[in-house]
Amino acid sequence: MLIHMSDIKKYFEMGTQVIRAVDGVDLDIEKNEYVALMGPSGSGKTTFMTIIGCLDTPTSGLYELGGRDVTKLADDDLAHIRNKEIGFVFQTFNLLPRATALQNVELPLIYAGLDGKGRKDRMWEALRAVGLEDRATHRPNELSGGQRQRVAIARALVNNPSLLLADEPTGNLDSKSGTEIMELFTSLHERGNTIVVVTHEDHIARFCNRIVRIRDGRIESDTRNA
Repeated sequence: MLIHMSDIKKYFEMGTQVIRAVDGVDLDIEKNEYVALMGPSGSGKTTFMTIIGCLDTPTSGLYELGGRDVTKLADDDLAHIRNKEIGFVFQTFNLLPRATALQNVELPLIYAGLDGKGRKDRMWEALRAVGLEDRATHRPNELSGGQRQRVAIARALVNNPSLLLADEPTGNLDSKSGTEIMELFTSLHERGNTIVVVTHEDHIARFCNRIVRIRDGRIESDTRNA
């Protein structure tokens, strides 16, 4: 089991009101699953995604990632997990504008303290995995939106994380580029990656093998695609 969550709650106080953003969620995700996390605006899916990604901690409940209870960890330990265990892909790409594609992919390896030779091999391997080795020296403004997202995916892959977590990864792309990105995720899943995609679009969710829908901070449905 890669992810085990039991009775996860995240409450926020706003004046005298308590906002139950996540309200008692149970969720298990096995290794090599390909999951879409869906829900309308205000459903709690974004808050839930930040908990899955160890960007935030729950108010209460159990969250085990790879068998380790991450709710009890200090900030430095959570930062280490985010760098080593989770690869993040965001809607806005979050690339350094003055760095080349290869340099952007290198960043997590620098933070991880990997030496130069080890970094070089992993950087090129990640760019090859997304089909962009011929764009290694290009900066983000020299790449299309789809190519920028491929660089972001390569950066997310470079530390060989346990989990790829993609937040609205096609939100800034045209439909053709969005489809290509989801086909890339499908191929990465077929190679063994565990992937969770946060999306509000049904046609994007259909690429995944499993769809978890959240409403009012709770899981409304959990279904498998044929």
